[in-house]
Amino acid sequence: MSIGSGQMLVVYDDPSDQHSFSLDDNSSAEESLDETRLSLESTNETVPYIGQRFDTHDAAYEFYSEFAKQCGFSIRRHRTEGKEGVGKGLTRRYFVCHRAGNTPVKTTNESKPQRNRKSSRCGCQAYMRISKTTDLGAPEWRVTGFVNHHNHELLEPNQVRFLPAYRTISDTDKSRILMFAKTGISIQQMMRLMELEKCVEPGYLPFTEKDVRNLLQSFRKIDPEDESTDLLRMCRNIKEKDPNFRFEYTLDSNNRLENIAWSYASSIQSYEIFGDAVVFDTTHRLTAFDMPLGLWVGINNYGMPCFFGCVLMREENLRSYSWALKVFLGFMNGKPPQTILTDQNMCLKEAISMEMQTTKHALCIWMIVAKFPSWFNAVLGERYNEWKSEFYRLYNTESIEEFEIGWKEMQIFFGLHSNRHIINLFAMRAYWALPYLRNYFFAGMTSPGQSKSINSFIQRFLSAQTRLAHFVEQVAIAVDFKDQAGEQQTMQQNLQNISLKTGAPMESHAATVLTPFAFSKLQEQLVLAAHYASFQMEDGFLVRHHTKLEGGRKVYWIPREGIISCSCHLFEFSGILCRHSLRVLSTGNCFQIPDKYLPLRWRKISTSSSKLPHNTPSDHAERLQFLQSMVSNLMSESAKSKERLELATEQVSILLSRIREQPVSSLVLRDTASIHRNF
Repeated sequence: MSIGSGQMLVVYDDPSDQHSFSLDDNSSAEESLDETRLSLESTNETVPYIGQRFDTHDAAYEFYSEFAKQCGFSIRRHRTEGKEGVGKGLTRRYFVCHRAGNTPVKTTNESKPQRNRKSSRCGCQAYMRISKTTDLGAPEWRVTGFVNHHNHELLEPNQVRFLPAYRTISDTDKSRILMFAKTGISIQQMMRLMELEKCVEPGYLPFTEKDVRNLLQSFRKIDPEDESTDLLRMCRNIKEKDPNFRFEYTLDSNNRLENIAWSYASSIQSYEIFGDAVVFDTTHRLTAFDMPLGLWVGINNYGMPCFFGCVLMREENLRSYSWALKVFLGFMNGKPPQTILTDQNMCLKEAISMEMQTTKHALCIWMIVAKFPSWFNAVLGERYNEWKSEFYRLYNTESIEEFEIGWKEMQIFFGLHSNRHIINLFAMRAYWALPYLRNYFFAGMTSPGQSKSINSFIQRFLSAQTRLAHFVEQVAIAVDFKDQAGEQQTMQQNLQNISLKTGAPMESHAATVLTPFAFSKLQEQLVLAAHYASFQMEDGFLVRHHTKLEGGRKVYWIPREGIISCSCHLFEFSGILCRHSLRVLSTGNCFQIPDKYLPLRWRKISTSSSKLPHNTPSDHAERLQFLQSMVSNLMSESAKSKERLELATEQVSILLSRIREQPVSSLVLRDTASIHRNF
């Protein structure tokens, strides 16, 4: 241990200062402490010693506090003797270990709920006493008693910094945090930004997320009741202008807003096709109002995030989550997603099992990994990055057996067999590790690239939190902005010249059906398929890499019924046919991929009016959707040659000029804005 750990060091150089005292906070009488006189053969400037002098008692406190931090504990001011204006004034002070004394027994009051918080106090006797003296004329403070014997374990340097006494937010950091709060970024983002600014490792700031949340709470001066009233009024106004806007809310027994959720017509339409896999992110809060925020997000056919709905809750409990899930299903006409990804939250887990019984629930891997620095950085030190690489290797293993054997070996190798986070992760492995999830469709949302895209998309909704009532509008603006940006990205994808890499008929056929995003994923598998050999067996095909003599994947193909499946389950997991199946199809002289393995959700045209909810489109909306389909076809056909592109550009420019000459009504503008978010 560090300096002075576990020693008994008590020295008096003035018999008059050998006063007995008690560290029991419940006792008003002093109890004698059996102390042992020792002498210091030498003094250490970092260790308190008898006779050490300080100009003020605050200076003595700061010195002892720094010593305590090095040893692995913190201190607090315990008792003073003498009072200003009486006798000699303040004459003696005691500074004690933060675990000194015992917690007083509180009298119970049945009318008031009791907070059952465990105390850290254990009667520790470590202390430093200082006394006031005027021997040299000017008053000063001397150390007259010092004990550094503890009846509890002392903390390591990487743990002691989490004690409340050492978690401080400087005035500069407070100003920075308040500035960040005004921009609307999450507390987690604030922490990451300040770590980068200060060049410290994740988890090594002198304060925690809880400290930041408490700071923001202390600066909050908004009347929540007024804000809630304005929010409901705002939703009702939007509903009057747009009947397809949906919102639901609950009030508590005092008629105050408890929960509120909403969704837009465009989101409901998108969900009809892309709602098979959903992320329900509940890790954020509206920092200005300290309200938990939940966002439902998915991935469209061009690999871009799309917004499905939003919920604000006063409490994060089973009742609130259950209500939120019921309302979301109501918005989406009772259609549950095939899979849902969430944070590790037991209340939410239970709510999903109750309200979405047919939906596969899994945990977002990026939300888990985001907690690793605070969980393992201090524990593993320099081995943290090595462990993280091993974690990702295990996460991506293909068989359950390989994962479980590897996990046990990892625990032993890194000495983590008793770590509570490792134990919890293994207990929940069926909810996050890929070997347990490959039979379920996740639209690629578990990949690092897609997780970053979704996270960036979600941050857009947190970027402008001014007033609660305006947040609904801010979300609508963010959705509209993302849809416009998505249109541009979609156009860029469609205008790219697709390069065929294999020359196989299956590749050229898929290129005409799938979006560029989905085709690029399939093309990767087609290229890799050429490196595999297939062997016909009695009950299917064995497919393995040409360099391997053992192992491989089992592929089952029924040509007459157009059914093919592989033991790797890539198609079930991502909707993209795997290299093994493609190899078998090629060997069997199949020149087109069966339609069922080119899913609608990955095709170029996926928003036809026949697929949309019957209660949403108007005549004007249907015409806009038909136009969108025509524009999509125009872009696809024009991209096939330079001459076509030049002709299309020329004619569209002429048409656009003529359209701009036509008058525009306010009603049409509103309808257009509503439909504009559909694409």
